[in-house]
Amino acid sequence: MTRSRWGFALAVVAALAFGGAALGGTAIASATPPVPLGDSRVVDGADVLTPTQESAVNDHLVAVSDAADLDLWVVYVDHFTNPSNAEDWANQVAYDNSLGPDQYVLAVATEGGAFYLSGDPQYGPVSDAKLGDIEDTRIGPRLSAGDWAGAATAAADGLAAAVGVSMGGSSDGGSGAPGIGGILLIVLAIAVVGVIVWLVVRSRRKAAPAPAGEVPLEELAKQAASALVQTDDAVKTSEQELGFATAQFGDAATAEFTRVLGEAKTGLDEAFHLKQQLDDDEPDTPEQTRAWNTRILELCTAANAALDAKAAEFDELRKLEQNAPEALARVQERRIAVAGDPADVAQRLAGLRATYAPDELASIADNPEQAAQRLAFADESLATAEHAIGAGDGAAAAVSIRAAEVAVAQVRALKDAVASRADELARAESGARALIADLEGDFVAAAGLPDADGGLAAIIAAARQTVDAAKAHLGGGQRRPLATLEQLERANADVDARIAHVRGVEEQRRRAAQQLEQVIMQAQGQVTAAEDFVAARRGAVGATARTRLAEAGSTLVHARQLAASDPQQAVQLAQRANELARQAMQHAQRDVSTFSSGGGGSDLGGAILGGILVNSLLGGGSRGSSVPRSGGFGGGSRSSGGFGGSRSGGSRSSGGSRGGSFSAGSFGGSGTRSRRGGGRF
Repeated sequence: MTRSRWGFALAVVAALAFGGAALGGTAIASATPPVPLGDSRVVDGADVLTPTQESAVNDHLVAVSDAADLDLWVVYVDHFTNPSNAEDWANQVAYDNSLGPDQYVLAVATEGGAFYLSGDPQYGPVSDAKLGDIEDTRIGPRLSAGDWAGAATAAADGLAAAVGVSMGGSSDGGSGAPGIGGILLIVLAIAVVGVIVWLVVRSRRKAAPAPAGEVPLEELAKQAASALVQTDDAVKTSEQELGFATAQFGDAATAEFTRVLGEAKTGLDEAFHLKQQLDDDEPDTPEQTRAWNTRILELCTAANAALDAKAAEFDELRKLEQNAPEALARVQERRIAVAGDPADVAQRLAGLRATYAPDELASIADNPEQAAQRLAFADESLATAEHAIGAGDGAAAAVSIRAAEVAVAQVRALKDAVASRADELARAESGARALIADLEGDFVAAAGLPDADGGLAAIIAAARQTVDAAKAHLGGGQRRPLATLEQLERANADVDARIAHVRGVEEQRRRAAQQLEQVIMQAQGQVTAAEDFVAARRGAVGATARTRLAEAGSTLVHARQLAASDPQQAVQLAQRANELARQAMQHAQRDVSTFSSGGGGSDLGGAILGGILVNSLLGGGSRGSSVPRSGGFGGGSRSSGGFGGSRSGGSRSSGGSRGGSFSAGSFGGSGTRSRRGGGRF
């Protein structure tokens, strides 16, 4: 890392003023790769803080988070490695832990004598110049004096001050007053800080993207929403293509495509989270609206460009073997296997309709019809491919085979969704009955408790009504287990809050674990149902539904991560995921309804609804070929093709929270955090 000459001089003055304080701790020096962040805001891998100091620093960072609506994590290690550069190391920590633009990492190599404050100056609340100022005037002097705790709290206070929040008092992290040396340092710093700031501002200022600023906000929002839909489809197309290619050519041949696709997903996750922030109930300023929509466009453009850059290579890979006849036979076998008895899925759904209310089956209500349309389209495509092979037209055969592949995959998904919904309803019914038993036990326990204000009696009476209604909804031929379970959970939470004190610790833990399991199960079911619905109908589903669904999946992953360490927060996150997935389903169903009212009921319409044929009909993705492609390895103009996978799996989780809590999710990519800064001490 390089610093201005004045910044270096100030560091030297600081060292002299404090009499050459010791720099190292007692631990043996070791090289450390980027580290994971946990619940604590302090990672002391170098063992330079006492337990009291570490606790005090953590408390101070949490207080700054609450007051200033931004987060700071501080990491101490002996030396940086993989990468060894302070800037890259700190940014990699931010990237690996998926920090958002209002979240920062101060990385300090205590033995290596280097540090860096990682932040996103372009989209975060603290500018590039202010980050440099915090490093030069607050962090560097403390580190030069060996004041490890003071450097952390000074960094946090500097970030707070940069957004107009004064924490007051000393920011020494329990290290004591600065003394005469510290006062001398401050006096000397004042003499040069103006020059330092000027140099930092001149060297680190970045120009805002002018083109986006010239677009009206309403038009910019439309462009961003359209880009999200197209990029989401391009990524899903690429996932399917990658699966087919890997099965055909092996992992080694597709490793580069896997890497590119992973990077595109990371950018898309960030874009979806920004869209969720724009859509939530919290008002956004015009500046935020422009910045976030601009960022969405940038992320989508980058993802599409990366996928398109590999498209030609991917096509060449698929041309390594001219195996249209073999590919046709393979898809024909899959078609036979997935079809089975065409009436199977309809019969299964009819059985569910005899037991459950229509609103419990809304996400799969038309799956038999959709499966039949996709199957008919697959048959037509396979027949076309067979004719093309006979005529020696391998290119045309490949297009039809590819379309049939996707259609057959969607038939399987539509059938599986019916089975998954049946399992989910059965689990919900079982959970609801267990919760009724628990509540009835609570009614007995509450009978002997004092109730001076009558509040307990009111809660018990309301819960009894809920239980009575639940029993009615779990019997007969119109059962509503999912809706009933939600109502019972709310009633149970009210009762638990009033009578928890009469239970033993183990019983409280058991109930808390049971509640968490039920809420996560319910949220997972809602997310899965929405994912299945959108994936098989994505030709009609717009950006709003996709954004809600992406955020629901990320939030659910975060809930699972916190299940052991913070069950209460995990319950809240799971409930939030459930609600987001519900909203996603509502928006998606409206989108599909609008599409179907426009004439999407034929086999061809079903293929368009499933996102199989939009590409070729619109002429996208041909890349100069005379034969339009219905698939292809994702990219800019492609808006369909392939069957997407689950968004809630893997490691994605929510990120960039406005409230300042830790989020291990959507935001990533050290590129936006790169800037000149940090330094030596």
